[in-house]
Amino acid sequence: MASDYTQFRGIDYPFRVRILIAPDKFAGTLTAAEAAASIAEGWLRSRPDDTATELPLADGGPGFIDVLEAAIPTATRRTVDTLDPLGRAVKADYLRDGDTAYIESAAACGLHLLTPAERDPRRTTTYGLGLIIAAAIETGAKQIVVGLGGSATNDAGAGMLTALGYTFRDAAGEPIGYGGAALAAATSVDGHLRTRDVRFIAATDVDSPLHGPVGATAVFGPQKGLRPEDQKQLEHALMVFTSICERDIGYLHAAEQPGAGAAGGLGYAFNLLDGRRESGARLTCDAVGLDAAIAAADLVISGEGSFDSQSLRGKLAAEVASGAAAHGKPCLVLAGRSEVDSHPDLAGVYSVTDLLGSAAKAMKAPAQGLSALAEQVARQWIANRA
Repeated sequence: MASDYTQFRGIDYPFRVRILIAPDKFAGTLTAAEAAASIAEGWLRSRPDDTATELPLADGGPGFIDVLEAAIPTATRRTVDTLDPLGRAVKADYLRDGDTAYIESAAACGLHLLTPAERDPRRTTTYGLGLIIAAAIETGAKQIVVGLGGSATNDAGAGMLTALGYTFRDAAGEPIGYGGAALAAATSVDGHLRTRDVRFIAATDVDSPLHGPVGATAVFGPQKGLRPEDQKQLEHALMVFTSICERDIGYLHAAEQPGAGAAGGLGYAFNLLDGRRESGARLTCDAVGLDAAIAAADLVISGEGSFDSQSLRGKLAAEVASGAAAHGKPCLVLAGRSEVDSHPDLAGVYSVTDLLGSAAKAMKAPAQGLSALAEQVARQWIANRA
């Protein structure tokens, strides 16, 4: 879809337009850096005298620590041994800056770590994320910022909490298994957290609660391989688990808080850890100096793989558009596909799918398609504003 908003007509653009390109990842196809490079390449093919500044962003999902690493000169990358969502050995990186650790939950429990046939949130666990957090704590971290997104899990963070010291037991007193479905067997919680008074920040732009029709299982379960016939089973398991946590840990109403359903319920687990929820988009935008970059630009371009109704609820493209509007700068969105063609802060929405005629063609060569879209928009958009 391409939208045409008249409020930006009549702007007297200079001959050389300063373009700020600040996209999110295009999930499953392009990293944010690759997307930014593709947009810049296409734009400059049409308008070689323009200047294009690339500022890849992230909202807490995959790419979170890559963006922060580029933005924080004093941060160092560390590698630890951990486990993937099915308990297989993998290595994961996190960032350390002073006594703060930045961790990407997807590094241990990301959907990208599984083949399509392996995706089943009844079985997958966040235990590996807990191992990364434990490693950061053992090396002296006092504050841990965890980006939530891109997960293959729906276990309400039970695996992570187990790695950090809690034990969830069944009626026979034995530890329950891993994965979302195993939570139905929980009857008690014991143990002690080994978190040493660390401060936790959950960076997410998902505001869903844990349970219900807009909760983790119903909204995000199908994206992780959950079959419709298994949805009730998994929702029931989470209800059992949270009732046990409320009784034995004592945090009432944690499952109802906005963001509790983020990353398959990891948001809920961070509530149990007295963590603070922050906007992942805002955190990364502040870290990279987005506001100053917008002020120095004539036109702002953001983008993501799928621009839909969720994109407008505080996610990255909406955050960029809001910042552009605050400076009186027009903002365009270039997406893989779009279900939205209007937003008060946007001057235009364009999709590779519309350009090429089908999602299959858009997915076949995503970088080339995005570059071609940027080339077309650059050729047409500024001329149409005159």
